[in-house]
Amino acid sequence: MKRASAFTEAAARAAYSLIFRLATPAALLRYWWRGRVEPTYRFAPRERLGLYESQAQSGLVWVHAVSLGETRAAAALIHALRAQLPNMRLLLTHGTATGRDAGRALLRDGDVQAWLPLDTPGATSRFFTHFKPAAGVLMETEVWPNLIHAASIADAPLVLANARLSERSQRKGERLSALLRPALGGLNLVLAQSEDDARRFSESGASAVRVAGNLKYDMTPDAAQCAAGRTWRETSARRIVLAASTREGEEGPLLEAWCSVPLPRPLLLVVPRHPQRFDEVAQQVGRSGLSLVRRSSWAQSPPQAAREADVWLGDSLGEMPVYFSAAHAALLGGSFAPLGGQNLIEAAACGCPIVMGPHTFNFAEAAELALEANAAVRTATMAQGVAQACEMATSREQAQWAARAEAFAATHRGAAQGMALALAHLLAERAPPGPGPHP
Repeated sequence: MKRASAFTEAAARAAYSLIFRLATPAALLRYWWRGRVEPTYRFAPRERLGLYESQAQSGLVWVHAVSLGETRAAAALIHALRAQLPNMRLLLTHGTATGRDAGRALLRDGDVQAWLPLDTPGATSRFFTHFKPAAGVLMETEVWPNLIHAASIADAPLVLANARLSERSQRKGERLSALLRPALGGLNLVLAQSEDDARRFSESGASAVRVAGNLKYDMTPDAAQCAAGRTWRETSARRIVLAASTREGEEGPLLEAWCSVPLPRPLLLVVPRHPQRFDEVAQQVGRSGLSLVRRSSWAQSPPQAAREADVWLGDSLGEMPVYFSAAHAALLGGSFAPLGGQNLIEAAACGCPIVMGPHTFNFAEAAELALEANAAVRTATMAQGVAQACEMATSREQAQWAARAEAFAATHRGAAQGMALALAHLLAERAPPGPGPHP
């Protein structure tokens, strides 16, 4: 696609900036409102405006991981970066409460954690003035026009890591090409997950693009959590089917299909993607006539009441390895509605085979590779998915499914080290010798 004129691009960013400024009060109010359920949203609200209580910093390596999934993937990259840059000080930013809560575990002495500012010219300029990062890493799809423009002014190189761009997102972006093309062109390096992602980024305006693989294969499930999940499984009299990271509109068809499964049924474990929906999903289960016990009602092992229930509600945060390790098969949330699916790699790494719906465009390559490895099955509808998951969980071949899933995840590891080397090389090219985060 032909690039717009400089005037058109400047006008597009000016219009975008005006809209973002006008929307700022509503955005801040929304964060405050969400803080009713997730209190972290009410922490340090001034950081959203690029206003900080801490002293000004410099020389940090900045990693932005907007939410929980990106933070988990960033963990592998951060560990690899520390190996390449032993003196590195980390600035870790987020956009959601779940991301920030998970990110605390990745910090060391001298590191800093903050909210990413809203994408207004003033807030982003204040962010770079305060922190002066040596380089920045944006995870996956975080392309913010004013943030990238402010980085260019501050001479802070930016890398889009673990980058993915679906055909659907590319088509949407073409309608805003005057805004997004210069933003992508302002990135110093795009480390794409796949050849298709790399091609789409190049077509959309990125100038330096490499295929680097997917960091989510390098995610190592917590051993203690996996052991806890296996204990739940071993002490359950029934097989367990997990509905992982379900999204709004999926639980209704799920419960309807589940009620049609002949008795005796496996135990259904439902983990909604968004914590603010826990109570809503619990009410849906109640209306379905199925008995429910919530994960939050027990400390370690499920009590007898839980073992006798029809459904467990996974209303906890940070325990997906427990849930995947407990399950004999998992339905992939977000893939049975046109939402693009969730990360299936973590399930595979825990040895949990996957049943996915037709919509996996957010993780297209991983989904196809899992199918090729016979570690996953795709179905057209939720009803078919439920039937397939029950069959997989109760089959004599369940152990073989689990082994293939784990082997699939292990086969594709190694992206973190390559990305860390690329970032270390970028820093070495730009920074003078001396103290700081240099290899």
